[in-house]
Amino acid sequence: MSMRSKGEKTFDIINTVIMVLFCFIIIYPVWYTLVLSFNDASDTMLGGIYWWPRKFSIESYITVIKTPGIFKAFGITISRTVIGVITHVFFTAMVAYGLSKRELAGRKIYLTIGIITMFFNGGLIPTFLLIKKIGLLDNFLVYIIPTLFSFFDLIIFQSFFRELPQSLEESAYIDGANDFQIFIKIVLPLSMPVIATIALFNGVFHWNDFFTGVIYINNPDLQPIQTFLYKVIAQSSSNQMMDAMPATLTNVAKTTSESIKLATMVLTTFPIVTVYPFLQKYFVKGMLLGAVKE
Repeated sequence: MSMRSKGEKTFDIINTVIMVLFCFIIIYPVWYTLVLSFNDASDTMLGGIYWWPRKFSIESYITVIKTPGIFKAFGITISRTVIGVITHVFFTAMVAYGLSKRELAGRKIYLTIGIITMFFNGGLIPTFLLIKKIGLLDNFLVYIIPTLFSFFDLIIFQSFFRELPQSLEESAYIDGANDFQIFIKIVLPLSMPVIATIALFNGVFHWNDFFTGVIYINNPDLQPIQTFLYKVIAQSSSNQMMDAMPATLTNVAKTTSESIKLATMVLTTFPIVTVYPFLQKYFVKGMLLGAVKE
């Protein structure tokens, strides 16, 4: 049984203290937001609330849920997340599979072009003009088509595909399968860990993205929930939201614009937070893909 030296024990203690402080800095703002969102709004204005709600209330959540348009915004976000993740994973994996073949004509040129796009892009104005030119302004497809492909995700897919046994594909060729059949029936089913990783990456992006809705969408019916939240916070529209609501739905004494902002933030982040723990193991595995070179 090895004895740990005094220096090692001191190092462990310092590490533990630093990690506890680091976790506290990350977790406490989330907890503080949750506490204030469940506290009576008029009582919150008195201050002095740090760890637990002093006067428990769900009026802010009721007000947010009854706000016209919020469920439609949730529907847009869920739709773009599901469709966007499926199309992104399939398209990026298909391109990565093709580029993982060393015999592909022009492969180095394609990869060089892709690497350049990782460091340089056209910028906001050229991108906006392009989106406008192809008719994606105020179009649901603006959430899907520009995010179909990511070269960073392609690199992760390629690293995984190269680890698959070449003999599997050779056997499939002998049985008469073509490249597309091999990709669909053999490669994709064996690639679930990397697919889950990319799906998580892309799903979080789609769920949290508010910028696309702000820049390219003017139709309120196509507004995702994060853009809805952005307008509540950045444009102080929560007061307008309360004014626009029927008087019977608004309990002015128990809600304020601040409490509605907090409740909206909790409601919009809760779904993605609940999904993350189930995919976390794939996320860690995906982050390590390609890290070991042999």
